[in-house]
Amino acid sequence: MNIALSLTVALLPAILLLLYIWKKDPQKEPTGQLVKAVLWGVAICIPIGFVELGIQEVLFGGKMPTDLWSSTAQAFLLAAVPEEAAKLFALWLILRKNPYFDEHFDGIVYAVCVGLGFAAIENVFYVLQSEEEWLTVGIVRSLLAVPGHYAFAVLMGFYYSLYHFVDHSKKTAVCILLVPVIAHGIYDAIAFIGVVSAAIGGISFLVLVLFCIKMHKVAKKKIVAQIERDEMVTRS
Repeated sequence: MNIALSLTVALLPAILLLLYIWKKDPQKEPTGQLVKAVLWGVAICIPIGFVELGIQEVLFGGKMPTDLWSSTAQAFLLAAVPEEAAKLFALWLILRKNPYFDEHFDGIVYAVCVGLGFAAIENVFYVLQSEEEWLTVGIVRSLLAVPGHYAFAVLMGFYYSLYHFVDHSKKTAVCILLVPVIAHGIYDAIAFIGVVSAAIGGISFLVLVLFCIKMHKVAKKKIVAQIERDEMVTRS
C-alpha cells in the first residue's frame, strides 16, 4: 500500500466537498472558524468509535449484523444516533458564541465542516485498514459514504439555522437531530443489508446509489433555500 496515495484517496473527497460548500457561501466565514469546525469533526471521530464499540458490546453482544432486523437496529443505534449526536454537540460548541453566525447559510457551512472533518478521518481509518483492497474501498466510500456525511450535515445545518433565525418551535428543534439521524440510519441500513446478504448485495448497492442521489437533490434544495433567505434579508 502506498501511504501517500491512500491518504490522498481517503481525504480528497472531503476536501473537494469542503471547497464546494465554501464557494457556495456568498459571505465567506473566517478561515479560522472553518478550520476550527473541521478540527472538531476530526476530534469527535475517535471517541465516538469507542462509544460505538461499547454500544455494540452492550446491545448486540459484540456481534455484527446477520439479518434485516439486526442490520437496521445497528444502523440506527450503533452508527446514526451516536455519530449525528456527536456532530450536533460539536456544531453547538462552535456556534453558541460565534459572532459570525449571522446568516441562514452559515449553519450549513459550519455543519458541513464538522461532518466532513468526521468523514475524512473515518475514511482514512477504513482505507488504511483495507490493505490490498484499499483502492476499491477508497473509491466506493468517496462516491457514497463521504458524500453521505456531507448530505446529513446539510440537513443538520439547515434545521439548526431554521431554528436559530426563523422558527423556534419544538418540532424544528427536534428536526435538527432527527432528520439527519433518519437519513444516516437509512443509508447504513441499506449498506449493512448488502453486506450480510450476498444474494441481495447488488440490489442493495443500487438502492444505496439511488438513495445517495436523492439525498444530494434534497441537500441542494436546502442550500438554495437558505441562500435565498439570506438574499431576501439583504434586499429588505
